[in-house]
Amino acid sequence: MRVLVAVASRHGSTREIAEEIGAVLTGSGMTVEVRDPDEVDTLEPYDAVVLGSAVYVGRWAASARAMVDRLAAGLAARPVWLFSSGPVGTPPVPLGDPDEVPSLMTRLGAQGHRTFAGRLDKSSLALAERAVVALLQAEQGDFRSWPDIRDWARTIAHDLHRLEVRQIRLVR
Repeated sequence: MRVLVAVASRHGSTREIAEEIGAVLTGSGMTVEVRDPDEVDTLEPYDAVVLGSAVYVGRWAASARAMVDRLAAGLAARPVWLFSSGPVGTPPVPLGDPDEVPSLMTRLGAQGHRTFAGRLDKSSLALAERAVVALLQAEQGDFRSWPDIRDWARTIAHDLHRLEVRQIRLVR
């Protein structure tokens, strides 16, 4: 089974999450490509998609939203999982899922969505990003839970294997 893991990442933290998801799926026997949403013109080669985005000010990155708009019919025609990355600190700030997740879930018939804590390195931020971080009083550090990320990816692999078995039975 060929899986696309498309990820919109501004500073690399969300891409690292996508690469870990891809590694788990590869380890479970899937053929996986991790790509930026702007690089995806067609979904034809893929049987399933995991789409993720960094979240800034409660919203997914523009490139992830644009991929959904551009390829909505193809995404809705195959199994899709969504993930977001962004909350930082203890407790995580901000709380809750990004604003557009419920409509994306419905629009794409997504199998699930997961929000993962992110990483914040204030020295790599642009001035406007620093202002938002200061306003939220966000804590610097790496808050990603790699065991949670791997567990979620294993759940996706399990679901994809079940779908594959069902397809084989239907063909027979």
